[in-house]
Amino acid sequence: MEILAYVASALIGVSLGLIGGGGSILTMPVLVYLFGVSPLLATSYSLFIVGFTSLAGTVGNFKRGLVNLKTALLFGSASISTVFFTRKLIIPLIPKTIIRIGSFELTENMLMMVLFAVLMVAAAVAMIRGTKDEDPARTEKPKLNVKKLLFYGISIGLATGFLGAGGGFLLIPTLVILVGLPMKEAVGTSLFIIALNSLIGFTGDLGHFLIDWLFLVKITSVAIAGIIVGGMMSKRIDGAKLKKGFGWFVLLMGCYIILKEVVLK
Repeated sequence: MEILAYVASALIGVSLGLIGGGGSILTMPVLVYLFGVSPLLATSYSLFIVGFTSLAGTVGNFKRGLVNLKTALLFGSASISTVFFTRKLIIPLIPKTIIRIGSFELTENMLMMVLFAVLMVAAAVAMIRGTKDEDPARTEKPKLNVKKLLFYGISIGLATGFLGAGGGFLLIPTLVILVGLPMKEAVGTSLFIIALNSLIGFTGDLGHFLIDWLFLVKITSVAIAGIIVGGMMSKRIDGAKLKKGFGWFVLLMGCYIILKEVVLK
């Protein structure tokens, strides 16, 4: 089981390297079901792992000129602050038992996993449908709508803050459609935003959880190795087809988690 867990950890990085997202969607199930980490603590660990793995992926994209710093910082100003305050002020207030009705008990752990499974289903649908690249006939970028950009930033910040998910499947369509970035630049910029969101969000957890640093460093190292491999593979593999296949896999996982946490309890 431990070997399977580390292989799955490598796939977190591979998915980020190949399709620019999806890593955080794998991280939570890997931590909870394969490593036995509690769901709430897993959201914190996920921020650390995905943050450093995305940062490693950003370096290569930055060297190739595929990171739009202005967009990343504008978008990140809303999402980063939202993630930090969510982790620092809201997460510690969540009670162990949310609600109890007769024999049914909605616990903190169940709520986290069900919400994460819903996010997985949404991510899977987005991956299967695909993201339209920029219109080749379009010569001008769309007018930058700062209000919409800030709104999306806050929304993605909330998802990252509550569930430890980077939100790449939401970021990339936003950067392509709303900002008008080319697809490859959107992927590179998305990784940088995910890194900022995740790592600063993780700092909001310091003092709230007992962190196993050795465990985190081991998993993160494996995931970083995965993103390097994924980046090399992306030059030879059709990312669009791979993304749809990965989307169906995530959809099945999301449905399984909902069944396991709600129906089969």
